[in-house]
Amino acid sequence: MAAVVLAATRLLRGSGSWGCSRLRFGPPAYRRFSSGGAYPNIPLSSPLPGVPKPVFATVDGQEKFETKVTTLDNGLRVASQNKFGQFCTVGILINSGSRYEAKYLSGIAHFLEKLAFSSTARFDSKDEILLTLEKHGGICDCQTSRDTTMYAVSADSKGLDTVVGLLADVVLQPRLTDEEVEMTRMAVQFELEDLSLRPDPEPLLTEMIHEAAYRENTVGLHRFCPTENIAKINREVLHSYLRNYYTPDRMVLAGVGVEHEHLVDCARKYLLGVQPAWGSAEAVDIDRSVAQYTGGIAKLERDMSNVSLGPTPIPELTHIMVGLESCSFLEEDFIPFAVLNMMMGGGGSFSAGGPGKGMFSRLYLNVLNRHHWMYNATSYHHSYEDTGLLCIHASADPRQVREMVEIITKEFILMGGTVDAVELERAKTQLTSMLMMNLESRPVIFEDVGRQVLATRSRKLPHELCTLIRNVKPEDVKRVASKMLRGKPAVAALGDLTDLPTYEHIQTALSSKDGRLPRTYRLFR
Repeated sequence: MAAVVLAATRLLRGSGSWGCSRLRFGPPAYRRFSSGGAYPNIPLSSPLPGVPKPVFATVDGQEKFETKVTTLDNGLRVASQNKFGQFCTVGILINSGSRYEAKYLSGIAHFLEKLAFSSTARFDSKDEILLTLEKHGGICDCQTSRDTTMYAVSADSKGLDTVVGLLADVVLQPRLTDEEVEMTRMAVQFELEDLSLRPDPEPLLTEMIHEAAYRENTVGLHRFCPTENIAKINREVLHSYLRNYYTPDRMVLAGVGVEHEHLVDCARKYLLGVQPAWGSAEAVDIDRSVAQYTGGIAKLERDMSNVSLGPTPIPELTHIMVGLESCSFLEEDFIPFAVLNMMMGGGGSFSAGGPGKGMFSRLYLNVLNRHHWMYNATSYHHSYEDTGLLCIHASADPRQVREMVEIITKEFILMGGTVDAVELERAKTQLTSMLMMNLESRPVIFEDVGRQVLATRSRKLPHELCTLIRNVKPEDVKRVASKMLRGKPAVAALGDLTDLPTYEHIQTALSSKDGRLPRTYRLFR
């Protein structure tokens, strides 16, 4: 007991230097630190005497390496962007995709994506390809979009020769055996079932909005293989498509993190004078159709009440996407449209103010912040070489569909109104930062180099794009928005559509001054 009292007394009074320092009042005494004893009175904001002046890195927005492009004798383009690092990303991009399937069975591009990196003339199985890449720490991937097919490999730069040889074999010498085609049928069937069951409706809505906007032409054709075509697609059908669209003049071999001359040498070695598996016949039936925007509506009635059951089920929602034609990525108005899309922003209500969700975007301030029952309001901009589509996706309870559609049409009308200088600068800054941050990733640089060279035979460097973004003025945004609002809308609707306004009423609202839907009167409710 005495020991406890003694300890308490020391704490209160102070014992030795520790106790005294705890109970000292007034200004603190000067302390000597081992690192700062020599210059005790110099503030941190001033340089220390006798220390060399530091040299800091500067950001000038300029890329230290230019994008080099070489065209081989057979028309194939080789594009490269050097980059510091041990690894490289190399791939072949092809001007091929679902938009070119008008004369074929729909779904061929979907099949080819699943068949990629299977057995070839040199490799007996997918496992053998993966083991070859593993020696160089490599991974592979294939992605198809509506207008581009991309085969890519990331691996150690020392294995560039092996990687280019493997890519050439995968693209030009696939075996497409009956067993592989059958396995692909099962994979495609599973993906279609997963698409219809997943809680996130965005992939399905994107498919529907394209179908509505470009009725039965080019980018409006199905990106996913229709169920009825799964059993019909075989080796002969695939070869007839490959013969027309997998030709050297429609390809770009792109590389990031490699020496250009080395990449060109590898391209000449493996991609020049090679006879593909489908024969050396010239392409005879290439679809050169230009996208025809039609506008329209695509509806899919579906019970969404049991999409995500469990302890925290997702409430039953109806999803609406309204879009208007914008412009192609080759036009000058593409940058103002990109700024407009960033200005609209949006996101899901549960994270609308979170990092990168655009807390000050219009769809957050005017929609999600004012209408608590709106679960989602997001702007999307899809752009292709001959057309584009700016759309807004919104989700709400089925009983409030009409009100939700009217809120979205009002936001479209407001796009053609006054643009605040502060929100424009914020949108331009966000777009610039997003562009530069994405281009810090090697695979993103690879895709940017490949897609630009495939479309325009050259590449605009990031600092050029940043200059174009900075030069966008309020009148540019107002001009492109007003032009867009003169077109017909495209509408996609998924879920309980009992209260969905008619397409004619949505079109009327987008043609009005305030975006209001025409009033409807019912005798019986």
